Amino acid sequence: MIDGKPAANPCNLAGGWVRFDFAKAFGKPVRIVNDAAMQALGSYDGGRMLFLGLGTGLGSAMIAGGSLDPLELAHLPYRQGRTYEEFVGAAGLKRLGLKRWRKHVGRIAMLFDAALQTDYVVIGGGNAKLLGKLPPNCRLGENTNAFMGGYRLWEERPVKASAMARNQRGTKIAKTI
Repeated sequence: MIDGKPAANPCNLAGGWVRFDFAKAFGKPVRIVNDAAMQALGSYDGGRMLFLGLGTGLGSAMIAGGSLDPLELAHLPYRQGRTYEEFVGAAGLKRLGLKRWRKHVGRIAMLFDAALQTDYVVIGGGNAKLLGKLPPNCRLGENTNAFMGGYRLWEERPVKASAMARNQRGTKIAKTI
């Protein structure tokens, strides 16, 4: 997103998003975010939060310093010439089976948590309910949080700074994976 408009056409949808004037077409003010950003906004409790959405693919968004930033972590290379999404999206669940899929979700959540230095990670989306035990520093999100995200999107300051103390856990990534 740049200036509230799509910066590029989504890879999983048809083109035409970038130059389309949504406000003109609807005759109303429009704010556009993806589903992961909407759930992130609704799940946010302050501090530095990473949202990971497990569904058909892998959605991601970060909130830090009063800024909501939709991310595209899903398409980064992960292992064996495949992306993160190919391991933790629906296709990865089908290919790997539940036990191995859960293991990759945990590893990936810990990698992103350490790399982005979060206070906490929220794991949501339709397949999050399949996780069982959550990785360290993670909590389960709810799809219904997207409703609160939609409300917060229209607030004057949708993301507010928190009094939450900065997490000082000193992650040692090599030993946790």
